[in-house]
Amino acid sequence: MGNWRIVVFVIVLIALPVVFRNPYLTSVLVIIGLYGIVAMGLGLLLGFTGQISISQAAFYGIGAYTSAILTVTYGVSPWVAIIAGCVISAIVALVIGWPTLKLEENYLALATLGFGFIVYISFMQMVELTGGPSGIRHIPPLSLGFMTFDTDVKYYYLVWVVALGLLYFSSKLVKSRVGRALRAIRSSEIAAKSVGINPTKFKVQVFMLSAVFASIAGSLYAHYVSFISPSPFYVTASINFVIIAVIGGLTNIWGGLVGAAVITGLGELVREVVPLFIPDAGSEYELILFGVILVVTMIFMPQGLSVGVKDGWMKWAGRSKRIKNIKEGEMNNENTVA
Repeated sequence: MGNWRIVVFVIVLIALPVVFRNPYLTSVLVIIGLYGIVAMGLGLLLGFTGQISISQAAFYGIGAYTSAILTVTYGVSPWVAIIAGCVISAIVALVIGWPTLKLEENYLALATLGFGFIVYISFMQMVELTGGPSGIRHIPPLSLGFMTFDTDVKYYYLVWVVALGLLYFSSKLVKSRVGRALRAIRSSEIAAKSVGINPTKFKVQVFMLSAVFASIAGSLYAHYVSFISPSPFYVTASINFVIIAVIGGLTNIWGGLVGAAVITGLGELVREVVPLFIPDAGSEYELILFGVILVVTMIFMPQGLSVGVKDGWMKWAGRSKRIKNIKEGEMNNENTVA
């Protein structure tokens, strides 16, 4: 994305809460930012190493519960708790990732899926620590100096500053020597080994990084809502994160944010509109919509919306320019004849 487009994007982000002044819209934008952070880390793993993980909700939950337990039970600073969540998530990802990332294709997906179930069950059963199904309440808000992030608007800016910071970090990573090594691993592990690249080492490191991204988002979520329970961290959340990453575009660092905006925005729209026509409607209509979007995206935009829309715009702009040049040529010919 060109520099001027980034500037426009940042200006739009800054202006949205000021222009609309809608608490509901602001809260949706906060969730989009949080989901975008998770999907961004997942995109690095899926898009640049080709590894399928269905455990991001587990790390999302580890970050949330670490922040909640340390701040509520032990009175630790929320910022220290966020760092602790990142460290714990990275260690767990190392322990889980080293053996599982040696697996391939469906076996890796099943292994990470099993880990997600284990973490969710732990949140449910470790009642003395996590509160079980009742969860943890009264999680304190984040504060920085004299500013307390106790409103939707303040938290919106905090979340998106973090999201853009991680986006910048990701862009530098994929352009670095590490990024080139990751693309080599995705293309051919055998070829990567032949030039001295250790595929397992890099895959584990990126798995740990994606876990840290999810943990940061989870901690921010916990301090935003001030109450957590196990339900947001069920395995279906991991599947939703995969859908967000795939729809947005796995090989584009903007894909996570694009996918989060599309899926979260349409999900909220379905929840608001469908009950007007079908009073007893459940979440199945939302799942049907996501499934349709996923299938359409994979057929017509296999590289995701972030790449597909850009390519479509470039083709349209190129076609318009060619038509304009043809018309100008015809006019010049007519003037010459005359």
